[in-house]
Amino acid sequence: MFFLVVACSDPKGPTTGGNLGETGGEAEDSDDSAEDTGGKGDTGGPPPVTTGVVTTLPPDGDDGASEDGSSDEGDAGGCNFICPDDVNDGGECDHWAQDCLAGEKCSAYADNGGSSWNNTKCVPVKENADQPGDECTVDGNGVSGFDSCDKGAMCWGVNPDTGKGVCVELCKGTAEAPVCDPGFQCAIANNVLNLCLPSCDPLSQDCAGDDLCIPNGEAFLCVLDASGDEGQAFDPCQYANACDKGLYCMDPVYASECDPNGGGCCLPFCDTKAPDCPGAGQQCLPWYEGTAPPGYEKVGICGLPM
Repeated sequence: MFFLVVACSDPKGPTTGGNLGETGGEAEDSDDSAEDTGGKGDTGGPPPVTTGVVTTLPPDGDDGASEDGSSDEGDAGGCNFICPDDVNDGGECDHWAQDCLAGEKCSAYADNGGSSWNNTKCVPVKENADQPGDECTVDGNGVSGFDSCDKGAMCWGVNPDTGKGVCVELCKGTAEAPVCDPGFQCAIANNVLNLCLPSCDPLSQDCAGDDLCIPNGEAFLCVLDASGDEGQAFDPCQYANACDKGLYCMDPVYASECDPNGGGCCLPFCDTKAPDCPGAGQQCLPWYEGTAPPGYEKVGICGLPM
C-alpha cells in the first residue's frame, strides 16, 4: 500500500498539474520529478492541498510518514509515490518503449537503497508470468523492480506483509500521448512509472474494494485507501488518499471546522445538483470551472466560497 504526497496550493486558484505523483504546489510553478496527482488539471476549481499518494503501507500499519509529511526510507514496501529521492533521468531502459532484450522487461526500481522508484533497469520476465489483473508477487520489496508480472506490467499495491499485489498494465504510447484500455487512464510519476489505473466516479466512489476515487488531472482514478483510523470529515491529512471514501484532502481554508495549521483537511465531494455539505457556511463548489469532462458535470467539493 503506497501514499501520494501533497503540498498546499494557493486557495484562490487551482493546481494545474496533470497526472499522479507531483509534489509541490501549483504545477505551473513546479519542476519536481513527477506529475501532479492531487491536482485538478486545467479545471479552474478549488485547489486541493495534496499532490502525492501513498502506495504502500509499512507492515505495522503506520502510514510511514513523519510529522513533517516526509516518509521513512527503508520500510518493507517502499515509501511514497513521491519521495525526496532524486529521480534519475538516464535509466538503463525505456519503460515506454520496453527496449530490453528478449525475455526481459524494463522495470522501475529504487537505485539508491531508498524507498521510491527513481530509475529503470532490465530484469528477467519469469516463466508463466502473471497477466494484468492477476495476483502477483515481488522479490525483496515493492521497489526492487523484480516481480512476477509479464512484460508491460508491474506488480502494484503490494502488501508488505505478504509480498503480494495485483499486476497493473503499463501505459502504451508516449508520455505526451499515453494510451490505456477503455475504463482506465494513465498515471505518470517519478519519470519511471506509467500505470493504467481504473477510471471512476467520485460521487459514487465505484472503485473495487476499499480503493478510493480521487483526481488525476482532468479525470479521476482508483487508488489505495491510506486513511487508516483517521480520514473522517474535517480530519487533518497530508496525502491525496489519506481521507475516507467520498472525501479528499483539501486546503483547510475551505472549512471553519478544519485546523488551519493541519496542512490539509478531509472534505467531502458533493453533487452540485443536490448539495449536502456538513460544514458551517459550506457550498458545493464545482470541481471544474467551465465545461466539465463527460460524466463529471455534477462533481463538486464542499467548501467555503472564496
